[in-house]
Amino acid sequence: MLGLKLPTDPRWVNIVEKNIEEILTDHAFCEQKATSTAISLIVSFPEYTELVQEMIELVKEEMSHFKMVHDIILERGYNLGRDRKDDYVVQLLKFFPKGGSRTTQLVHRLLYAALIEARSCERFRLLSEELQDKKLASFYKKLMISEANHYTMFLGYARQYGDRKEVDNKWQDLLEYEAQIMKNLGNKETVHG
Repeated sequence: MLGLKLPTDPRWVNIVEKNIEEILTDHAFCEQKATSTAISLIVSFPEYTELVQEMIELVKEEMSHFKMVHDIILERGYNLGRDRKDDYVVQLLKFFPKGGSRTTQLVHRLLYAALIEARSCERFRLLSEELQDKKLASFYKKLMISEANHYTMFLGYARQYGDRKEVDNKWQDLLEYEAQIMKNLGNKETVHG
């Protein structure tokens, strides 16, 4: 369903289990960045009323996810660590050229957001199925469903606002590019790394 060209090696979960505190901190900041992305889309594209309404709801949802992860961090006696650079996202954002029409810029941002949500969904599925910690596995199963909805929502808006054939071609090209990025990732206890 997600269309990802290179699935995550399930052994990634073994890396995660060795440092749950690290994945939780990284995950918390991923939720915060998702919130920031939704706010940025509102600020940058206020004339897209339907998108703005959807992003308002997304901001609320992503912040509630941030709180849920932060609560787990506190329950386990950890502190929220510092944010760190997300190498996956940094590399991904190099794919589309800068500039272009406002519509092109919007479509590119929506496609990036869709792919990040798709990869998060795939990683959360792995965590929900493979983590030994059943409480955490259950938590990730719930979030996996939410991430899948976000992925389809962003991709749907990209197709709505751009030329469908062109958007679908860009999506496939972006998926291929992302698969190349993923060949060098999957060795850290981070959501995308």
